[in-house]
Amino acid sequence: MDTTQLIESLHPLEIKVLPSLKKYSKFEYLVKDSNLKDVEVMRALQWLENKKALVISKEEKELVELDVNGTAYIKVGLPEKRLLTELSKGPKTLNEINSLEKQEIGIAIGALKQKAAILMDQGKLSITPQGTSLLEKESLEELFLKKSFPLETSTLKEEEVFALNNLKKRKQIIKVEKRKLITIELTDIGKELVSKEIKVGELIDRLTPELIKSGKWKDKKFRRYDVSINVPQIDGGKRHFVSQALEYAKQVWMDMGFKEMVGQKIQTSFWNFDTLFTPQDHPVREMQDTFFIKTVEKGSLPKDKKLIAAVKDAHENGVQGNHGWGGVWSEEIAKTNILRPHTTCLSSKTLSKLKKEDMPAKFFALGRCFRNESLDWSHLFEFNQTEGIVVDPDATFRNLLGYLKQFFKKMGFEKARFRPAFFPYTEPSVEIDVFHPVHKTWLELGGAGMFRPELTIPLLGEEIPVLAWGPGFDRILMGYYEINDMRELYSNDLEQLRKIKAWNK
Repeated sequence: MDTTQLIESLHPLEIKVLPSLKKYSKFEYLVKDSNLKDVEVMRALQWLENKKALVISKEEKELVELDVNGTAYIKVGLPEKRLLTELSKGPKTLNEINSLEKQEIGIAIGALKQKAAILMDQGKLSITPQGTSLLEKESLEELFLKKSFPLETSTLKEEEVFALNNLKKRKQIIKVEKRKLITIELTDIGKELVSKEIKVGELIDRLTPELIKSGKWKDKKFRRYDVSINVPQIDGGKRHFVSQALEYAKQVWMDMGFKEMVGQKIQTSFWNFDTLFTPQDHPVREMQDTFFIKTVEKGSLPKDKKLIAAVKDAHENGVQGNHGWGGVWSEEIAKTNILRPHTTCLSSKTLSKLKKEDMPAKFFALGRCFRNESLDWSHLFEFNQTEGIVVDPDATFRNLLGYLKQFFKKMGFEKARFRPAFFPYTEPSVEIDVFHPVHKTWLELGGAGMFRPELTIPLLGEEIPVLAWGPGFDRILMGYYEINDMRELYSNDLEQLRKIKAWNK
């Protein structure tokens, strides 16, 4: 496309931006100079880039900008300078100072005392020779405030950094924040365009009903369209990638013949701990690990008295010759309401309702859990866990490994391995690892095993093999999406949400 055809294809927004591109290369200056909105300028720049008239580059930089007080001080001067000016006319008490607001007087005195510019004697402030010298020249801070903002911290000189650090200690004079800077570089085509005087309105860019009815369109010249150029991506609304992955994983379990277990996020300690053979004095039941409910501290135990008696007996006396935990098992402790720290409570509830004619049976859960964790890259207060149980008199440990391998294969991990491990309510137990195909490393996901008889006998009435697992689902997401910080899963970063694709189906 020659220059004439290119000019004929320009959108009105592009034409409005061109004169500004002649003077400026930074995005914020282009916005100010063109009197257009940010989004309008960005659209125009993207269209011009598609036409190979310019190149857009983005870089994150630390910028210094004026804050509320900084903007005001440019007009009236820094408080310390105004105080020196007033004291140059003679000593004054604090009540006699008229040029400063009450809150500014303390700020000015503090700044000037550090520079030995004032003295307090017999209740009066007076200027020192050092103060007189300061009054006759502009301070580094004053010179800094006169600069053209925003400033890049990387471009500051040593004395400017000194002034910046002093101003940062004071309230709302300047603010420092990281921002993405957009810079424009004109190509040869772009330089030729900005050298020409192009007016808006010379070409018609749309065919209106009025033009058609009147027949005036016959005498008009329309803007040229190039259908071959790339257009800016338009991102429509879509579900959060975590929600998509959760739904996909649920479908995987159902395709494998599992039924979903659902339940409330608030559960009693009975289902969360006692049915899982966790001793009532275990540290996991403390505030440091578990979120307790203050508004409704106690829930109710199930109506099945035999179940309660069986759980109590397992804790106090054990089963099959095991000694249990000893001591006295407390119903009051078991009634305590908590936010569920795992979805295994759903497994214990499901087992308690299962009848012999319902076996064999397979169940899964995938839901939100809560633990009083220290927040960091690998731990959150809230997280998703996927739970599964298989209840089958003929089930074996080999079956457990097969189910897990199949699930992770469908989730995109071709290789899985299992390491011997210890978990409170399974025996034998394994740790689940999957091989990350991009990072070429093994990713630890969680535990699995066969429920101990201390669980199955009270819940089922007899010892029946129960395969169980409960890996953290958020770790699976981190591995799949190559996210290094778990907090990024829920940061709602729009750029991230637009780029991340749905789970591979």
